[in-house]
Amino acid sequence: MDTLGLFMLLILLFFQWMPALAAEEITWTYSGLVGQSEWSEYFPDCGGTSQSPVDVMTTQAKYDPSLIPVTPLGYSQHGNQPFTMYNNGHTVVIELPEWMGLGGLPWFFTAIQMHLHWGNDGPSPGGSEHTINGLSADAELHVVHYNSELYPNMSAAMTQKDGLAVLGILIVTGEETNPAFNNILNYLSRIRHADQKAFIPAFDVQSLLPEDLGRYYRYNGSLTTPPCHQSVIWTLFHKRVQISVAQLLKLEKILYSSKAEEPDRMLLQDNYRATQPLNHRVIFTSFSAESGKELSSGEVTAIVIGVMCGCVGLAVIVRFIVKTIRSTSSWDVLHNNRPAPMPSVTT
Repeated sequence: MDTLGLFMLLILLFFQWMPALAAEEITWTYSGLVGQSEWSEYFPDCGGTSQSPVDVMTTQAKYDPSLIPVTPLGYSQHGNQPFTMYNNGHTVVIELPEWMGLGGLPWFFTAIQMHLHWGNDGPSPGGSEHTINGLSADAELHVVHYNSELYPNMSAAMTQKDGLAVLGILIVTGEETNPAFNNILNYLSRIRHADQKAFIPAFDVQSLLPEDLGRYYRYNGSLTTPPCHQSVIWTLFHKRVQISVAQLLKLEKILYSSKAEEPDRMLLQDNYRATQPLNHRVIFTSFSAESGKELSSGEVTAIVIGVMCGCVGLAVIVRFIVKTIRSTSSWDVLHNNRPAPMPSVTT
């Protein structure tokens, strides 16, 4: 090959590699430079037709009786090795050991990591990525797995349609503290700035999940951050997990998206993506509408009062019947025990 031909080949290879190299170097944000509205300009998959998160409209979800409960494998067997936790400038990430996995799907998926999304200033609209009937939760936990039956590692799997499986757990606030989440929150001060990493004691990851793993929504979607590969089998649990307001505020107020050496500190907040169009995708549900219905406190009270009134009414009826039977029996006894009439005497 002559010099001109070699030069043209190098130019061609340069232009082929340039987009990939540029994408790796781009620093994206949620609301600043290269914010959500601009992601698709730099990461083409972010403009795809199967993006996540989505709004789950329960009336349009299709019941699929073949969906069985997902099965966390090894989640409670954390061993003695500590977990690695780090701040990547976008969220807090906890790396998971390779023996943790997920069953209940067409393939076996090996756990990789988990991370969180949240809002700002405590309980308020926004925080979770997925919404249900237009309503968001205060935060959301994602547990990420890759298809280890078909692909050798996360990098190979993340670009394939059946490559990843992510569990989505919606988090709401209440009065009680959730001890399981303190396994993460108590160590956030060690990774306050972007690129900081720390080891934390291993803990039971399954304690972060809702108790009911059989009721969930399932759909095909994407990573919710760039590069937004459309490779995720999503499982969004119907049952929410509760933490305290103080725990949520700790999550929202401790971490920075800026590095330690940067003069301007920026709190890491509102790290959730807006919901994306379904584009004719179908969201499946593992439970029927009636089995998944959650009663309000007023409905529960009405049911309890109704049951009590029914019991009282039944007791009154039983008492009336018993009293009637006793009265009848007493009359029969008196009637049968009356002395026989004396025979009449004729003269």
